[in-house]
Amino acid sequence: MERRTKVPGFQRWVVKIGSALLTNDGKGLDLAAIGEWVDQMARLRGHGIELLLVSSGSVAAGMTRLGWVDRPGSMHELQAAAAVGQMGLVQTYESHFKRHDTLTAQVLLTHDDLSDRRRYLNARSTLTTLLRLGVVPVINENDTVVTDEIRFGDNDTLGALVANLVEADLLVILTDQKGLFTANPSTDPDAVLISESAANNPELPAMAAGGMGRLGRGGMSTKVKAAVLAARSGAHTLIVGGREPDVLPRLLAGEPLGTLLWPEQGRWVARKQWLAGHLQTRGVLHLDAGAVRVLRESGKSLLSVGVTRVEGRFVRGEMVRCVDEQGNDVARGLVNYGADEAARIAGRPSREIESILGYVDEPELVNRDNLVLV
Repeated sequence: MERRTKVPGFQRWVVKIGSALLTNDGKGLDLAAIGEWVDQMARLRGHGIELLLVSSGSVAAGMTRLGWVDRPGSMHELQAAAAVGQMGLVQTYESHFKRHDTLTAQVLLTHDDLSDRRRYLNARSTLTTLLRLGVVPVINENDTVVTDEIRFGDNDTLGALVANLVEADLLVILTDQKGLFTANPSTDPDAVLISESAANNPELPAMAAGGMGRLGRGGMSTKVKAAVLAARSGAHTLIVGGREPDVLPRLLAGEPLGTLLWPEQGRWVARKQWLAGHLQTRGVLHLDAGAVRVLRESGKSLLSVGVTRVEGRFVRGEMVRCVDEQGNDVARGLVNYGADEAARIAGRPSREIESILGYVDEPELVNRDNLVLV
């Protein structure tokens, strides 16, 4: 239970709410329950928590509005249901958060948005800006345009990838079960709730195995897989019953509800290893001695003023090598400007970027959160 004591200190939460909860098991949007979760999220924000909401429910809500009982199998019918349901879903969140004088923003994502490095940085910048402005992003998969080839598969996976994207401390998956059990509790009287475990515990997938629900695309297996994904950027995952009274504030207080799946590495180390191991470099930034010293000793971002020369052809979001005056590797990271733009602002201070390029994407050439020393 020692790891539970860390939860009250987590500052950035991704909260995912499943379709079965939001739609009261298929009976239309449960407006009262949604209002209660919004009230709880408002209380979290009152404690200084930065909050992102990943919400399922658009397809299920659309099915109810259209009078459909069974989830359709064809893509165009699913997309139609999502288009109809998303309207009601967003309106519901907007009206409830408005009671707390809180702005919301609809963010619809596809897998391409997070696999393409340029769009990855754009999505990251947008979400972190919304958080800085005190806005709650309401995130869902863009079901109306997505295809099988670019589908996340379920919003548990989407929640984990959002946690990676914004470097969240905690992913909370609210479900219609109390948490992860050693076996199916509805058929096995000896099933025991797992309070804590490492996210990559090899025994977990077998415990989570089972069919998916009637409304959603995921089951407990997808939640365990999501915890593994979230752990790669150092995030903890809590799988917990969404119908528990005051569940979110109780989690904030460190109460041992649900199942806590923890990463074996800290956030910083995990993210650096992910950056180091998954992306190929597309160009080279040559740094002066001052920039090398700042990166190695201070752990700060790379500014354009410290770059003496730019090599290669790359676009915003691609990985570049950073080398010293002798050509030795210093670092690599995701660059905020394309090669032509980087060359134009090389050696110039950040305050001059707008006058040179006519706009500013980011004040840094490579943000420290997207940079790893080598």
